[in-house]
Amino acid sequence: MTDSDRSAAAPSSANDAAFPSRDGESQPGRGSGAIDAPSPSPEQRTPPAPHPHRKHRGPVYAALDLGTNNCRLLIARPHDHGFRVLDGFTRIVRLGEGVSTSGRLGEAAMERTMEALRQCRNKLREHQPARMRLIATEACRAAENGPAFLQRVSTEIGLDLEIVDRRTEAELAVTGCADLIDANAAGALMFDIGGGSSELAWLDFRGGRPKSQGRMPASIRSWQSLPVGVVSIAEKFGGIDVTPQVFEAMVAHVSDHLRQFRGREKLRQMIASHPVHLIGTSGTVTTLAGLHLGLERYERQKVDGLWMKRAEVDETMKILLAMPFDRRVAHPCIGRDRADLVLPGCAIFEAIRREWPTDRVRVADRGLREGILISLMDADRVQSRSTRYPLRRSANG
Repeated sequence: MTDSDRSAAAPSSANDAAFPSRDGESQPGRGSGAIDAPSPSPEQRTPPAPHPHRKHRGPVYAALDLGTNNCRLLIARPHDHGFRVLDGFTRIVRLGEGVSTSGRLGEAAMERTMEALRQCRNKLREHQPARMRLIATEACRAAENGPAFLQRVSTEIGLDLEIVDRRTEAELAVTGCADLIDANAAGALMFDIGGGSSELAWLDFRGGRPKSQGRMPASIRSWQSLPVGVVSIAEKFGGIDVTPQVFEAMVAHVSDHLRQFRGREKLRQMIASHPVHLIGTSGTVTTLAGLHLGLERYERQKVDGLWMKRAEVDETMKILLAMPFDRRVAHPCIGRDRADLVLPGCAIFEAIRREWPTDRVRVADRGLREGILISLMDADRVQSRSTRYPLRRSANG
């Protein structure tokens, strides 16, 4: 999926933040949680004095998401009701380059990806996670040689990646972004604009809302995986010189796919009568947020969790559409690696907005990796509780 949950111009950093489970990660002037300040480097850190009641620091978990465009790793430890990031990695590898036309992963793309995965392996060796899940998405799903490439990764690098299906991908994205959904909303439409595919999930809370973030996929009423992403759209229509006519052709192409969404009209009716908002996890929406805020460099803590009104999205898209390619390359929130992908991403976003117009969208700089971590940690918490308090057999059992 992902162009994806991040602006790829902003690499993940160690000690990024703590992700509270329900209230959302607070941003300056937003939210109700708290962000922890970055930890000092090992050279600067003063060893804490020993304390007889010091809690065990807990196990380390890891999540890797290999998408059509990006390779991302996140390593974290449980913290309060969420987790604290210990280390991370993200690199644009464009693994799916040319797959939409050739049906195969290219040699250059595989070599770029192998190098990124070697760095991920080194980080995993350093942190020794107790549990991890390493997934591959649309590029490896769609490519004829995708499974063979992952076998090569296993043999040469020692990492075993699983190709997840589209529903699993949508559910993990929902889990990763769940704590950014407005607590007063009757529902939300989450979308994850990827490199080779884009996932949508309609969440309906009118029958009640799950108490656990890890259980949020239970509220999915309908979902769809679109066979379009920023890379495939760019390869079909071009992403460098995008005229208004080309942009509208992109939007129309995506809209054709959206007509297959099950419950399309019922979702429109719900939006008209209940508080429903969009929540977007992708480099497209984080880039738009950075432009809207006028950031001189991409700052995750200001973008993740930002609300944008419909008129603000309209204005920011208008500015981006008028921006020549060289200015996109030079812009600190876009950069050379994403300059040809951001307008195809905007076309996917625009098609979704036109199909289901809402008053606001929440921007998520999080997604699959966070969803994987939350799922792993929640499963271990449930197992720990059942081990600590085993079911008693009845006298007749």
